[in-house]
Amino acid sequence: MALGGILPNTPVVNVLVIVAATGFIWFGSGWLEESAEHLSTYYGLPAVVQGSIVVAIGSSFPELSSVVFTALAGTFDMGVGAVVGSAIFNILVIPAISGLVTEGDLDTNRTLVYKEAQFYMIAVSALVVTLALAVIYVPVPGGPELTGQLTRPLAMIPLLLYGLYLFIQWQDVSDYEAEDETDGIDIAREWGRLAVGLVVILLAVEQLVGSVESLGNTFGIPEFLAGVTIIAGATSLPDTLVSVRSAKTGKGITSIGNVLGSNTFDLLVAIPIGVLIVGTVPVDFAVAVPMLGVLTLATVLLFSFLRTDLSVTALESYVLLAAYGLFVAWVIAETVGVTDLIKGA
Repeated sequence: MALGGILPNTPVVNVLVIVAATGFIWFGSGWLEESAEHLSTYYGLPAVVQGSIVVAIGSSFPELSSVVFTALAGTFDMGVGAVVGSAIFNILVIPAISGLVTEGDLDTNRTLVYKEAQFYMIAVSALVVTLALAVIYVPVPGGPELTGQLTRPLAMIPLLLYGLYLFIQWQDVSDYEAEDETDGIDIAREWGRLAVGLVVILLAVEQLVGSVESLGNTFGIPEFLAGVTIIAGATSLPDTLVSVRSAKTGKGITSIGNVLGSNTFDLLVAIPIGVLIVGTVPVDFAVAVPMLGVLTLATVLLFSFLRTDLSVTALESYVLLAAYGLFVAWVIAETVGVTDLIKGA
C-alpha cells in the first residue's frame, strides 16, 4: 500500500511513488556520502575504510531492514533472496556503471584488491559453509532433502568473522597516517546529517520496495523473479548512487570499497541478525547454493578485472553488465521451469 494506505494502490500511483522515493534516496545518499567523507577525514580514516565500513554499513541499511522485517513476518527466505540478489547486483552492475561514468578507468589499489576483495570471497565461502552445517547437523525432521535449520549458534559464525573484519580494519586505521584536515568540520552537524541521511534512505527504500512489489503483483511477476532482480535492485539503489557519485569525483577506491564492504556486511551481519531475531529459520540448500554459486562466479569475475592493472576499464564494465544480463536471463529461465536447477523456484 502506497504511503501506508493513504494513497490508492494503482499502477500510476505506484510509479509516482517509485519516482519520488528515488529522488529522496538520491538526496539521502548524497548526505550520507558527504557526511561520511567529512567524518572519515575528521577521524583520520583511509579511503578504503571510509568506503568499506562507514559508507557501506550506512547504505546497507535497506538490506538489513528487509531481512529484519521479513524475519518478523515469517518470510525469511524472501529477505535472504533479496540480499543475495542485491549482492549479485552490487558486484556486477555498480562497478560497471561506476566504470562507465568516470573519466578514464576506474582505479583501485592493492589494498582494495588483496584485502577487501579477498576477504569478501572468504565471506561468501563462510556463508555457504554455515548453510551446509545447518543442513548436516540440524536437518528439518521429515522435511525435504537438503533442508536444514539455521540456529542462533550457527548464525554466530559469520558474525564472528565480521568481527575479525572490523579488527583488521582497525589495525589498518592504527597504521594509517592521516593528514590533519579537521579545521572547519562541525562534527556534531556531520553526525546529524549522517543520521538524517540514513533515516531518509530507509523510509524511501521501504516505500520504493513496497511499490515495486505492488506493481509485480499487478502485472503477475513471479515472487522469486521479483525478489532476486527487481527488489534486489531497489534495495541496492543507495549503494549505486553512493558508488557512482564517488566514481564521478575520481574516488574509485571509495566506490569499489563501498560495494565490497556493503556485500560483506549483508552476508555476514544482515542475514545472521535475522536468525538471531527469530531463533531458528529453515534453509533450503537446493535454492541457496545455486544463487551463492552465481555470486561466487560474479565475485571471481570482478576480482579478475580489479587485479588487471588495478582498474576497471570501459570494456570490462560492459562485460560485467553482460554478465548481469545473463544472470537475469537464467533467473527467468528458472522461473518458467526451463533449466530447473534451483529446486522450489
